[in-house]
Amino acid sequence: MDRMAVTPKGLKIIIAGLVVMIVGYILMTGGGSDDPQVFNYEMFNFRRLTLAPIVITAGIVTIVYGIMGRTDNKK
Repeated sequence: MDRMAVTPKGLKIIIAGLVVMIVGYILMTGGGSDDPQVFNYEMFNFRRLTLAPIVITAGIVTIVYGIMGRTDNKK
């Protein structure tokens, strides 16, 4: 039992998925207003409502592939 459950290539895929998820969360930030009495429609734009959740979901799928997928060529 000296083998790791995740191969080094799988670990690189997991780290790449984490980076993609962080980029998605960065895309979701902003859109606030300095004055709480003023409503800002900028928080409902394409980047925050559509693009960021798609990027975060892609990161989750990448992480799941890194954990569950077969990354070695040995059979």
